[in-house]
Amino acid sequence: MTAQVETAAPPAEPHRKPRRIPWWANPRLGLVVLLVLMVTLFSIIRPAFLDTRLTLTPLQSDISVYLVVGLAQLCVLSLGHMNMAVGRMAATSAFTMGLVHHTFDGGLLVSLLAGLLAGALLGAVAGLIISRTGVNSFVVTLAMDFALVGLITILYTSVVDGVAFPTMPAGMAALRFDTFADYCAGDLCGPRIPLVVPFAIAAALLAGLLFRWSRLGREILMAGANLRAAELSGIPTRSRVVQAHALSGFFAALAGFLLAANNGAFSAGLGDSLLLPSFLAPVLGGTLLAGGAVSVLGTVLGAALTQVIYKGLNLLQFQLDQLQLYIGLVLLAALSLDRARHVLAERRGARP
Repeated sequence: MTAQVETAAPPAEPHRKPRRIPWWANPRLGLVVLLVLMVTLFSIIRPAFLDTRLTLTPLQSDISVYLVVGLAQLCVLSLGHMNMAVGRMAATSAFTMGLVHHTFDGGLLVSLLAGLLAGALLGAVAGLIISRTGVNSFVVTLAMDFALVGLITILYTSVVDGVAFPTMPAGMAALRFDTFADYCAGDLCGPRIPLVVPFAIAAALLAGLLFRWSRLGREILMAGANLRAAELSGIPTRSRVVQAHALSGFFAALAGFLLAANNGAFSAGLGDSLLLPSFLAPVLGGTLLAGGAVSVLGTVLGAALTQVIYKGLNLLQFQLDQLQLYIGLVLLAALSLDRARHVLAERRGARP
């Protein structure tokens, strides 16, 4: 008989928790520092940058719009998807709001709710096509973008014989021109905050609570991190894709409403300038393009930084093509930093 000597198995290594990314690589901290530097720089070069009526009040309105459209893109970036139709969804939803007011004389709240529903439905349709066919989100939403361009033109031509509705719901003018300081008296009035700002704050809180605390948000992020693992865990990934895109359409509709309030009209070209900023804010803020990680606070800071740069360059009398060039360079730098941060996190075994 041959004796077999049993050798003890080596002790298993203790499970190591993934380390967090170091504080100096935190994109939110970098954005805060950069934002302070930009505000200081523009204030020194052009003191009018600190003028409340000329710069700071309109700046808050612009940040509100681009924050909300950034949240629209963030919802699908959480899956590793893209929404290339975010601007057209905003324009189509704005048309719905104008149509409800024009046809049924609906008030501000009724028009807003109708537009938000239209945006959510458009997003859900895109998500349904993506989940059922497996076609890349870039292709599906880009095709939807082209389809909506023609549809919006046809709708405005057939309904109002032009490119904008002639009237706005009661209260839209106040959203455009008024601040909270206009409704108080004496020394109790604080900063001149536009009435559209609370809409953006509410949207940011909703998105933050959704992805931080709700089961829906956590499952969307799990599907974005690893779709196959999420399916094996029992998560209805197809439904989560549809819901994430519906949320994107919902926030795009809200951005369209805020932009219409700022512009003073529901018009056909409403969403033409929203696509690039929709990526800038979340990507600058640390949302991963690959999915699985989002940052609502970073999106707030990213939107603020983008608009501070835009407003500052505008005050320095840069031409439109120059503004677009510099904003494009900011996006390129943001994408490069996003990739570098992702590689750094992988090498250190850290969570972004």
